[in-house]
Amino acid sequence: MLDLINVSYDTLIPNNVGLSTDKRVLKALEKWHPGYINWWNDLIPDNFQKSLVYLRTAVSVDPKGWAKFDYVKMPEYRWGILLAPQVEGRTIPCGEHAGQPAWQEVPGEYRNMLKRLIVIQGDTEPASVEQQRFLGRTAPSLYDMRDLFQVNVEEGRHLWAMVYLLHKYFGADGREEADDLLLRQSGSDEAPRMLGAFNEETPDWLSFFMFTYFTDRDGKMQLESLAQSGFDPLSRTCRFMLTEEAHHMFVGETGVGRTIERTCQIMAENGIDDPYDIEKIRSFGVIDLPTIQKKLNLHYTLSLDLFGQEVSTNAANAFNSGVKGRYMESRIDDDHKLTNATYPVWDMVDGKLVRHEVPALTAINMRLRDDYSRDAAGGVGRWNKIIEKAGIAFEMKLPHEAFNRKIGVFANHTFNPEGNHISVAEFDKGVDEWLPNKADGDYIQSLMNPVYEPGVYASWIAPPKVGIDNKPGDFEYVKLHMA
Repeated sequence: MLDLINVSYDTLIPNNVGLSTDKRVLKALEKWHPGYINWWNDLIPDNFQKSLVYLRTAVSVDPKGWAKFDYVKMPEYRWGILLAPQVEGRTIPCGEHAGQPAWQEVPGEYRNMLKRLIVIQGDTEPASVEQQRFLGRTAPSLYDMRDLFQVNVEEGRHLWAMVYLLHKYFGADGREEADDLLLRQSGSDEAPRMLGAFNEETPDWLSFFMFTYFTDRDGKMQLESLAQSGFDPLSRTCRFMLTEEAHHMFVGETGVGRTIERTCQIMAENGIDDPYDIEKIRSFGVIDLPTIQKKLNLHYTLSLDLFGQEVSTNAANAFNSGVKGRYMESRIDDDHKLTNATYPVWDMVDGKLVRHEVPALTAINMRLRDDYSRDAAGGVGRWNKIIEKAGIAFEMKLPHEAFNRKIGVFANHTFNPEGNHISVAEFDKGVDEWLPNKADGDYIQSLMNPVYEPGVYASWIAPPKVGIDNKPGDFEYVKLHMA
């Protein structure tokens, strides 16, 4: 009997989907594997491929004990294909097919829609690793370097998850799409990644922490929606991906929190009460709170754009067909068909922002974005508790969702972070107060000096409260090959 819990290592590709008996798919994936390794070696964490990293590897899909920790060189990491266990009797949770048995094969009428959703999700995974490839060179500690590499290898595994679905269920054009996932490259002029935020640079570690907090949280929302899919293999794939994704957001939240904590410590030690005394604060080698707020503004707004248009027929069709649900669909108390329901969305009327009701079916993106904003606010509140405890008069805030937007109803309009509609001239005048400028970037870059001694941390970031896998503070999370 097929073991759907524990991971089998009897093929080149670890899995719990019985690859050893699925010769067609196994052969196709083995053919894809060298291209993946070439991509990893060519593009991914620059200069650290031979180092031993203390990484977790999935050995099961049992939530109580799914991973083991050990030293491994990243190119030798055992990426695998892991699906959460099948739920017996599972039915389609939403749309016109709600209540019908979940699909175990791709329904012909929704084939193209499903394939596109899988390709877009698959494209984001290698993109984020490409964006972060140089960060190891400036890691503020071995602990943080290890976290970076853990995020990297798991995004690589999430790519494998989508590639498996393409190979298993979409035939020749699925295999072509899987090949193309290795041809696009973040920031490329000729073949960029599909979504704008995944073509942005990640120039420093504060950007990385903001990315893993905000952009990976968008990933969480999308995965939660896909986990509701009536196509059961996609649902099961995403359910397990969410288990790994939680650590990525933890890295982001604690990374920003530790940056804030260190700044507050330095201010207290040196009798600095004014958080806007930027020059003096920076003289001690930490990142001032207003600059952290600017980084927050940038990454939050970039992530909001990932949700697409507020009113979307594509999103309506995906929901109505049962291909993609809403965030936590099962917890929503309605008919799960949205036949007569409405939902408030933003619009511009006579130069002013107003909310008006539209059919809820067309506002799926807006609802998901609202869910995202509520979820993102939680970590911001915890960052503020650090500042409050230090007795500093400053509060981190999520900017209004109209601010700095390139997609949706707010695109081509200028707003300040409070959500007031302003002229282009007013925006240009205030932008250096709201978004990181070149001087901010140069200053942060000046702090990005590597710290490779176990238990030692860069001047600008506080140590973590506890170690990974309960390791002591001076644990050697990465054994550098060049040491």
